[in-house]
Amino acid sequence: MERGQDAAMEKKVSLSMLLAFYGEMLTENQREMSRLYCEEDLSLAEIAQQFSVSRQSVHDTVNRTEKQLEGLEEKLGLFKRFQNMEGCLMACEEELARVVPTKETASHLAAARRWIKVLLDQEEQ
Repeated sequence: MERGQDAAMEKKVSLSMLLAFYGEMLTENQREMSRLYCEEDLSLAEIAQQFSVSRQSVHDTVNRTEKQLEGLEEKLGLFKRFQNMEGCLMACEEELARVVPTKETASHLAAARRWIKVLLDQEEQ
């Protein structure tokens, strides 16, 4: 049972991340129903009540939205590229932390760390 719960949670987390990237390409209803399902962890019945639709309608919308988001990621690959870039920036940050600053390089190292921080913070917004 625990394995099934883990898979369901991973699916919700994955859908939530794709919503962050591609959510603006969805209809308002698709975006909000999927957000409530993934991020607020509401049941299909609870979402159906909020939208005055059937539970089946919410189920269909969430599933259709998931397929649409996965299709966008497959074609555009923005999320995967973001993850790669984020990993590279974090690796750069770690490498810079290993460098012993000298009088001549201290300001350059500090500037490089600031730029990396700006890029990482920008991606989180």
